[in-house]
Amino acid sequence: METTDVTRAIAAATSIATSLDLPADDAVVLHDSNKLALRLTPCDVFARVAPLGQEVAQFEVDLAQLLAAGVAPVGHLEPRVDPRVHVRDGFAVTLWTYYPSVTPGPPPADIAKALKQLHDGMRTVDLPSPRFTDRITEAEEIVADPARSPALADTDRVFLGRRLAGLRRAIEDRGAVEQLLHGEPHPGNVLGTEHGPLFIDLETCCRGPVEFDLAHVPEAVCVHYPGADLELLDDCRQLVLAMVAAWRWDVDDQFPRGRAFGEELLRVLRAGAPWPTLDTVVGRLDGS
Repeated sequence: METTDVTRAIAAATSIATSLDLPADDAVVLHDSNKLALRLTPCDVFARVAPLGQEVAQFEVDLAQLLAAGVAPVGHLEPRVDPRVHVRDGFAVTLWTYYPSVTPGPPPADIAKALKQLHDGMRTVDLPSPRFTDRITEAEEIVADPARSPALADTDRVFLGRRLAGLRRAIEDRGAVEQLLHGEPHPGNVLGTEHGPLFIDLETCCRGPVEFDLAHVPEAVCVHYPGADLELLDDCRQLVLAMVAAWRWDVDDQFPRGRAFGEELLRVLRAGAPWPTLDTVVGRLDGS
């Protein structure tokens, strides 16, 4: 978010918490991109804040409630207040349990086990949700519209558009079983807690093959997930790289170092297989 928006978003979140008898004298920014993640203190609440119209907060709240009724390893809504979306000053705010992180973080095998448990729990949920192909359409629309991606070179625009369309066809032609997924279970959406790995940021949930979720996680996690179709995983991994590349060229994208990330992803896609995981690409940019 822009600096002025961050200030307003923090004010909205702290005001809502205070009105609900949750003392919120201070807010620590945990993550800032298109949405804001805050730790409110001293009440120790995790707040997610997004501009109205750019969020699916109600879907996330409804899904969290359904999953909490089972044993799915997900972050819970704040139990001291009613589970709902709060609106103030043009922002949608949801309040969640704050989980202190533990070190070292969970090993890959534990994350894979938790992701399998999440998928098992999600198969029991009956909630209207988007399909993974909707995410492809969003990426294609960015690439196809020079007004939305003005810095994207024409040759890159053609290349990325064709790659997205081709991967959509390839994955759909496989006819894999689809179910409700997290949508983006990358390391940034997995908390290492005393309760084990917990997944957060459920607003990205969609229906698709489990390999679409696995395409977001490190290779060390994938090898511990049972029954994955490795050829389908390869296609999905390439698809995720192409979609993220498109989002990084969006004129409204606020991801840190987004342009450098977009350029690196285009280079990776042109280089061909083997397809790296997202965390590998991030590591290259960070020099790690």
